Amino acid sequence: MAVTNDGFQAAPAVGGMLTGRLSVMMFLQFFVWGAWTVTLGLVMQTVGIGNLIGNAFSVGPIASIVGSFLLGMAAARYVAPRMLMVILHLIGGVLLFLLPALVTPENGRTFVWLLLCYMILYMPTVGLANTIALKSFGERTDKFPFVRAFGTLGWITAGLLIGWAGLSASPEIFRVAGVVSIVLGLYSFTLPNVTADAPRDESVLRQVFCVEAFGLLRQRSFLIFMTCATLISIPLAMYYAYASPYVGATGISNVGGTLAIGQMSELVFMFSMPWLYRRFGVKPLLLVGMAAWALRYALFAIGDGGSSIWAVYLGVALHGVCYDFFFVAGAIYTGTIATPKGVNAQAQGMLTLFTYGVGMLLGSQIGALLYAQLPASPTIADWQHMWWYPAIAAAVIALLFQFTFRDDTRKSAA
Repeated sequence: MAVTNDGFQAAPAVGGMLTGRLSVMMFLQFFVWGAWTVTLGLVMQTVGIGNLIGNAFSVGPIASIVGSFLLGMAAARYVAPRMLMVILHLIGGVLLFLLPALVTPENGRTFVWLLLCYMILYMPTVGLANTIALKSFGERTDKFPFVRAFGTLGWITAGLLIGWAGLSASPEIFRVAGVVSIVLGLYSFTLPNVTADAPRDESVLRQVFCVEAFGLLRQRSFLIFMTCATLISIPLAMYYAYASPYVGATGISNVGGTLAIGQMSELVFMFSMPWLYRRFGVKPLLLVGMAAWALRYALFAIGDGGSSIWAVYLGVALHGVCYDFFFVAGAIYTGTIATPKGVNAQAQGMLTLFTYGVGMLLGSQIGALLYAQLPASPTIADWQHMWWYPAIAAAVIALLFQFTFRDDTRKSAA
């Protein structure tokens, strides 16, 4: 398979076999994450360490920040993306097998620290997977949403499997993730050998701090996008941390299976993303995604285990709009901005840094403060009150984006 000077695979290599290989990669990538993160809050509340939920969901954002700098340098300069996938997933799989024994009141804080170590290894692989897919497709970025849809399918499968096996509230969710992580590490040997970004500067420090990628922020439209992406990730963090205990409080027993409804809707919208992106451009998609977050939290704020149970299911089902219209469209937009500069891997890592890193770290800590105001066994009324905060925040961010962002790439293409 030919490789162009900027590190992209030549367009003629794009075919069914390549698409299939990348689809398997995405399926396993998000199965690993979805197997444990969806119901972790419920697990921790069940075993008596609910007070550490905020800290546990802060490790991912911290890991995004640390991994973006330490491992982002290797991705951009020294090691091919697929080899980093091999190394990180194999070591990460071993750590996942060690976690279940630590999910106890006595070892809760040790559990959080080891989870941090694992996430430092895992979070860079999210950007690496995107980089491998986008570089393999070259100019055919319209194929990326199809491949990314298999990541959603992996997340759904993980949730359904955890729910079917009755493990939604069990620490054994980490062992399931560990098995698949090791499988992905071995499978990564077979991935396309796309090249690392060719740096324009030989300074190691410039590579560590991703200077070329941060230089993209000089473009006003990209700076506004990255700012709003960071801000919207603050209320986003509360969904990942507290949706499972909230759904459990409504009386729904199969929490993992219920939350998988959100990924099912994500899968439906994922396949429409290429057409929607070409038809409307990035701004309408990002705006709809932000507005959907506000609506989802408002639905949670009125949902209960009685006559308003429909609001709970509808709020979960909105995940497809929330995630696809913002994060998938955002990844494509970032690639569009970064490709001419030859810093795609760095830019995708930077997007992960600001969203899953800075934004979700702030969101996890703010969510922890709000959760600390609830009683030890929150009632539905307690949960409803808490959800109004992220609903209002998401609505304000959507308005800010609407009045400040302009899609320069669409204007140039026209």
